Amino acid sequence: MLWVKSFHIVFIASWFAGLFYLPRIFVNLAMVAPGSEAERARLLLMAGKLLRFSTILAVPALGLGLWLFLGYGIGRAPGSYWMHAKLLVVALVMGYHHACARMLEKFRTGRNTRSHVWLRWFNEVPVLLLVAIVILVVVKPWQA
Repeated sequence: MLWVKSFHIVFIASWFAGLFYLPRIFVNLAMVAPGSEAERARLLLMAGKLLRFSTILAVPALGLGLWLFLGYGIGRAPGSYWMHAKLLVVALVMGYHHACARMLEKFRTGRNTRSHVWLRWFNEVPVLLLVAIVILVVVKPWQA
């Protein structure tokens, strides 16, 4: 079980690294001066590659987490309400990842309406989600 848990943590950390940096690229895209097509193309290429890489990392992260939950029963004991909260936060992380993919598509098609300031705030969301997950897993509030 410790091997599965270790690799789960590694893939989660790697997935989140992508989620931390991808919105930062969006900030830079929103600030590209009109007519700077080479810079825009470079940033779009970087964002696309990072999104693909992050998506690939999310798959084993989620799969290993499911293995820990279903295979080893972590968080399945009666009264493990912290796991319900953690699964809700994981669903929010997946929604955030999806929102990043949709945002990249808007940048690619020239339909982005978000300012760099809004995107800077959006960039902070995965930090809050990761803090919530770590607290839920380590502290296990609402454990009966």
